[in-house]
Amino acid sequence: MAKTILCIDDSTTIRMLVKKTLEPLGYTILEAENGQIGLDKAGKNSVDFILVDVNMPVMNGFECVKSLKSQTALSKIPVVFLTTESSDEKKALGRQLGVNGWMIKPFEADALVKIVRMLAG
Repeated sequence: MAKTILCIDDSTTIRMLVKKTLEPLGYTILEAENGQIGLDKAGKNSVDFILVDVNMPVMNGFECVKSLKSQTALSKIPVVFLTTESSDEKKALGRQLGVNGWMIKPFEADALVKIVRMLAG
């Protein structure tokens, strides 16, 4: 059975690149343009892995992850930030919230595939 990846990013280009990278490997990609829509999709679908941007309108990545991790049904889903942010303070906040990893944009396709396979199977 195909694993489902939720990509939450306000950049259409990033969502398209994630889809182009992972779909040929058999992953199903769901897309959301902000954290609120991402939460809704995570709650309504069986999701195996979540990629989240930090800076987004409506609900940013930190707020989204905090909400995901507070919901029993969603709290065990592996989450990785895919963002332009790289400060130690923001990475520390991500770890406190329970994220499983941090990738900097622009991302290398091989690195994305490796982390998805490691955390989602």
